[in-house]
Formats: sequence, C-alpha cells, structure tokens
Amino acid sequence: MTLEQIYTEPHRRFNPLTQEWILVSPQRTQRPWGRQREAVASAVPPYDPDCYLCPGNQRAGGVRNPDYSSTFVFTNDFAALKPDVRPAKYDESGRGLLLSESEAGTCKVVCFSPRHDLTLARMTVPEIVRVVDVWAEQHAEIGSLPDINYVQIFENRGEIMGCSNPHPHGQIWANQTIPNEPRKEQESQRAYAKKYGSCLLCDYLQLETKAATRMVVENAHFAALVPFWAVWPFEVLLMSKQHVSDLVSLDSHGTRGAGGHLQTTHHPL
Repeated sequence: MTLEQIYTEPHRRFNPLTQEWILVSPQRTQRPWGRQREAVASAVPPYDPDCYLCPGNQRAGGVRNPDYSSTFVFTNDFAALKPDVRPAKYDESGRGLLLSESEAGTCKVVCFSPRHDLTLARMTVPEIVRVVDVWAEQHAEIGSLPDINYVQIFENRGEIMGCSNPHPHGQIWANQTIPNEPRKEQESQRAYAKKYGSCLLCDYLQLETKAATRMVVENAHFAALVPFWAVWPFEVLLMSKQHVSDLVSLDSHGTRGAGGHLQTTHHPL
C-alpha cells in the first residue's frame, strides 16, 4: 500500500509530544453535512454599561474596574485556582482508588483593550504588542512565585467555547503542578533528545517546512502550521524558529533565548 493510499483510508497518526495515537478518517469529509452556521453578531458598542469588564464598571464579584485605557489585568473573581489552599492529601479507599490532593495556584484575567467592540485580531500592532508584553510580564512575575511550576496563557472566544463575555480578554492559569498535557510533552522532548541528540520540535519543523503541505503562514521568526497529528478540524501549531524556553525569553523580534522550543496550540471548533 502506498503512502497516498494510507492517507486516503482510515489510519492512525502518532503524536510524538504526547506519545498518543490519533484516529484519522479522511473518508468522513464526504458525508452529507451542511455544517453549523453561526448567526452574524449585531453591531457591538465601544462601551457597554452592562459589561463587567469595561472600564469603570462593577464586576460580577463586586469590585469596580478602574478607568483603564490600555491592557488591564486583575485576579479572577471566580478563580479556579487559589494561592491560600492548605496542603492536604487524602485517599478515601486506602488503595489509591479515590485519591485526591490540594492544588494551589492563581488565575488572572487580561483585558486586551478598553474597547468592548474589538477583538485581538482587530487591534493595531502596537496595541497587540502591549498585550504580548503584559503576557511576558505576568509570566515572569507569576512564574517566579515559589509554589508555581506552570503558567498557561490562553483565550477562549465565543459562546461555543464557553466564553461568558464578548469583551476582548484572555486568562492566565498558574498551577502548583504541571498539567498532564505539557508534562507529557516535556517528557517526550527529553526522551527524544536523549535518543537522537537533537530537538524534537526542531526536527519536526524542518520536515514540515520541506513538505510545505500543512504550513499555514510563516516568517523569519515563527511558523504556524496544521500539525500532522491534528485532532480538531481547525488546529494550528505556532512555533518559534529559535530555541527559547518561554515567552519571557523572546525579544521584540522573537529571536532571543536558548533552551527549549516555544510552542502554542490553537484548537478552534
């Protein structure tokens, strides 16, 4: 069977970052499905007096926002993680079947702009740069805390993704322990480096650049591509072309730093 035949029939693809297999069924693209159609949103005002993220408005937790004019960061009023958690571990079964332990951390909200009617994609480049600078500042500040071992910066957009407010904003979740997915990816990259003496993501990026079949867009510093092991219909892997360990290691050109390989994944539905 040829490679082309394999890719047109049901098959599995291996994700070397998570050490898991992904089922791919190309023939399902032929099924009779009109796809979901989203209603076109009505005009959104620059300021909404009922929005709990707009400048000067009172948030759902009772705190009033300052009249901010740029990016604004605050601790989530309904945080999924809290710093003042008492250390505890409990095994209800005594055999590790009902095991639980405390998890400390913090959650923050990052308002990208005071404008209620914008999205990150519709902001100016200087405005977006300010957001990225705030991400780096928060990553450095939160990541330096003694009980924090992982900082995740993300954005959920749209009601279908569980976003409760259309105001342009994202979140930062910082954990005491490293979550499952990044932990598996780190372990896989260490194992690959030990076995082959090179960087897993560097080698993968070289293959994708040469193939040029899944590359979405790239410049001198970054590449956005559909990963070979994609799970979602529209999944994009954004990779720095330089070795950098984290967001803080990047300069304004995305080139400073040494160590790991910065990557981020986007899974829109």
